[in-house]
Amino acid sequence: MTYSLTPRNEGNLPALSAPPLIRLDAYVAEDGSTVVNGHLLEMGGTRPPNEAILDAIAMFARTLRAPVAATVIDRTVLQVARLRVYPDGSSRTIADEEDLPPGRERTAAEEEAFPPLARVERITQHAQRGELHAASVLASALREHLTLRRGAEDELALEARAIEAYLAYLRGDYMLSTVLALTVARIRCRTDLSRAAPEVARATAAWQRLLDEGQVATRGQELLHMWEHLSAEGYLREPAHQAMAQAVRTRLARGDRSVPAPAAAPALTVGEGPAAPEDEPLRPTRRGLRRFTRRPGRSAE
Repeated sequence: MTYSLTPRNEGNLPALSAPPLIRLDAYVAEDGSTVVNGHLLEMGGTRPPNEAILDAIAMFARTLRAPVAATVIDRTVLQVARLRVYPDGSSRTIADEEDLPPGRERTAAEEEAFPPLARVERITQHAQRGELHAASVLASALREHLTLRRGAEDELALEARAIEAYLAYLRGDYMLSTVLALTVARIRCRTDLSRAAPEVARATAAWQRLLDEGQVATRGQELLHMWEHLSAEGYLREPAHQAMAQAVRTRLARGDRSVPAPAAAPALTVGEGPAAPEDEPLRPTRRGLRRFTRRPGRSAE
């Protein structure tokens, strides 16, 4: 056995009463870190992420004594793979049109088996222990799957993105933190101005740490546009927020660089998947992806 689920307990298993073919989820980060159902796989040796994922999902199939559906987001190749994994360890990839229709009932059942809020709690626990890389990978996995399933404007997807932005800030990756936080702020400014100011403030805090002049100017102009919009609509009430807006204005004036304010992003229909411009698009599923296709009897015991 070259990997283990973390933590290793009955909480890793789906509810035995879950309907057949509840869709599990897996995620491979750019650095090869691998997540299955909100748990980081501890990889050993040179075992490829796809093999570890298939073994973990086959374990669920054997527990349920039924085929299991899975959606794998693989950022190393910018692809989404949709799978069927069977109790004997075999698997096949399927096309989008063969996948389970999302549907509110199925989505609710999937999230009851693997609650997003429980995943957030696990992310928080890693962060509190100083395990920022693990926490960040888990947050990325949660945000990617919620966005794919529910759309970028969904409340849970926004919360996951905000957590990811905060973790990037703690790691000192201020560019990523700014990009993620700006996306949350941009969506709030478009959909719920009453909740936008704190998100714009978080994006501003990360932006203030940027050193690249071009990024400072481009991102700063968008922040200034947001602060001015909030002010015009009567939502710039907190003195701290007013001070941050002035800090953006002052820094941009000091840099003496003028970048046109960005055009408003188009509205998103919930459930359409990624819409934030910073989210690199994933290639759609196709049948026969070799790395996720396996004959019977090859799963790890």
